[in-house]
Amino acid sequence: MADIEPSGDSAPSSLVTVAQIIYGLHALSIFIGLTSAITIVGAFVFGFPSIIAVILNYVYQHGTRGTYLESHFRWQIRTF
Repeated sequence: MADIEPSGDSAPSSLVTVAQIIYGLHALSIFIGLTSAITIVGAFVFGFPSIIAVILNYVYQHGTRGTYLESHFRWQIRTF
């Protein structure tokens, strides 16, 4: 069997996993916000997973240059 060379715009699977974790953290943040009491502590806990997600976005953003994940990371940062 011949080895199939990935195209230049494919992303490493580790970055795909990071993107999925980041989406999960944002979803968790929304879920916590919808199910918790509206208090100052609740507001902090509501935002904490999203803050972690944005930090991960900035840390891993350089590795997504030239791949389809670049637009995902840019969107996640802008949405926050």
